[in-house]
Amino acid sequence: MKRLRRMDGLRGILAVYVLAAHAVPFAALPGWAIELFNHGEAAVDLFFALSGLVIVNALERFDGRFFPFMAARARRLLPAYFCALAAGFLLLLAGNPLTAMPWVGQAGRMTMEPGLPPLWPWHLVAHVLLLHGLIPQNLLPYAYITLLGPAWSLSTEWQFYLLIGLLVPRRLGRCALALLALGIAYHCLPAVQTQFSRAFLPDAAPWFALGLASAAWLRGSDRLALPTCLLGTCLLGLTEGPGKALVPLAWAAIILAQNQDWGALLECGPLKYLGAISYPLYLVSEPVQRAVALLLQPVHDAALFTALWLPLALLTPIAAAVVLDHAVDVKGRERTTFCEQKVAKKLYYAGPWALSAPTPMAQHNQKFLRRFFQKAATFFYLR
Repeated sequence: MKRLRRMDGLRGILAVYVLAAHAVPFAALPGWAIELFNHGEAAVDLFFALSGLVIVNALERFDGRFFPFMAARARRLLPAYFCALAAGFLLLLAGNPLTAMPWVGQAGRMTMEPGLPPLWPWHLVAHVLLLHGLIPQNLLPYAYITLLGPAWSLSTEWQFYLLIGLLVPRRLGRCALALLALGIAYHCLPAVQTQFSRAFLPDAAPWFALGLASAAWLRGSDRLALPTCLLGTCLLGLTEGPGKALVPLAWAAIILAQNQDWGALLECGPLKYLGAISYPLYLVSEPVQRAVALLLQPVHDAALFTALWLPLALLTPIAAAVVLDHAVDVKGRERTTFCEQKVAKKLYYAGPWALSAPTPMAQHNQKFLRRFFQKAATFFYLR
């Protein structure tokens, strides 16, 4: 399946919406304005569907091999995540900015943690291992959001990568239907559902199923899985409210936009750039906004705080995401490529074929061995 470039613009829109959804609850705004940005979880659901759609290409690039695939995912996700986790942990030690914001309602107080939780070393270990979305609530309450709120979805994504990397589905439609069935079964068991958080994979399985079914539909391999998943997620959304049922319809419009003229709006430069930095932007939004809130603690007037807070809370995370993307993601990819080439070159010239006569057969063998050791170096480096 070819790269869907318009999805980069979608990532940008979703990342900015989630950023605004994290900022608005702390501002002294009318209720309708706060309600307008009260659908951050719906945006994350679309991120899950997007992951299900694009992960197929990532898996195929490694011929379905589990360890290279997971190592590539780790190299892509973990450096920025650990930077954001360290920043979030240190800022939790710096104090509680909520004490200076009496106008903040319940939504804001649920978004920003007052400080380190009890048993914080166990929370930290769970976050480092990306297990914070798997731990039952009675073992480590609210572990999925204690140290770095946005990281709950990263734990869910990691569970999905492990599952899809082990299964290596050949028939995407059937895999999507199986995930949909898993999600429906999970939501029909409230006694089990209350034991886990929303970061548990079965809770988000229908949205990943929607992405896999979309990949099958775009490839032309299965035309029934996508309508079935759309219907299933709509019905499931109705159990949580009419707004949730609109998310699958929004996803259907996004898929149609890939081949329609009106979808070209998603290819504009600013949206594509925001999409390119959407992952670090999503991670750093909460720690950076907490730092801004700590900086504005001396401001006790709600109107003045709002006037200062909104531009700083929206622009500062974008600037931090640009720096983090350049320092960690871009530089990390360059170093990885350099190391892979260097190791492959050493392995190639260390063999006895380096002294072979330059016959056509020897040249053919050298090209074959060069490709072989480049792949081998990539495999072992990623492991």
